[in-house]
Amino acid sequence: MGEKDQLREYHGKRDFGRTREPEGRSAAAGEEPRFVVQIHDARTLHFDFRLQVDDVLKSWSVPKGPSDDPHDKRLAMPTEDHPLEYEDFEGVIPKGEYGGGTVIVWDNGTYVPLSHDRKGRPVDFGESLEGGHATFRLSGSKLHGEYALTRIRGGQDDREAWLLVKAGKGRARAHGTPDPYRARSVRTGRTLAQVAADGDEG
Repeated sequence: MGEKDQLREYHGKRDFGRTREPEGRSAAAGEEPRFVVQIHDARTLHFDFRLQVDDVLKSWSVPKGPSDDPHDKRLAMPTEDHPLEYEDFEGVIPKGEYGGGTVIVWDNGTYVPLSHDRKGRPVDFGESLEGGHATFRLSGSKLHGEYALTRIRGGQDDREAWLLVKAGKGRARAHGTPDPYRARSVRTGRTLAQVAADGDEG
């Protein structure tokens, strides 16, 4: 499936004459796959967790945000694929637009796919996601180490749902996820309130 086909749902939900979210026309994939976690203060406040898979960012809405505590099992609801440029998006999506509200880049970096079959052979990361379970190692400013995404519900009658869990045992280095209203962007150092006050849309 080409990038345009993968972004059809993304484009269909947005009026790019009003929002300054990226349309997805110019970014090129780098050598190492990227990830980004954005805090999105929309109708409900949540975290958006995105992993680069080929030419798009596979995306999940994580209500409580990713945690560095292996005991936390965080619900992750899949959303539409986003363009690679979305990694840098921070600003205000206009009221009335899809996802209207304030966005900051809470964390970003690279990741290493770790998915393998029962014999220990590497499995294509996109295929592992399609199969419902994928493991990876994050190297971000805030998130580090191995994580897993596991599909726990899916089908024609039920909305698809996943769990995002930090792999490992013992105590976490920190305690879950910080207060999103006090959290600061890794790009600009601003809080949600500061971005909203600036009215910045890009």
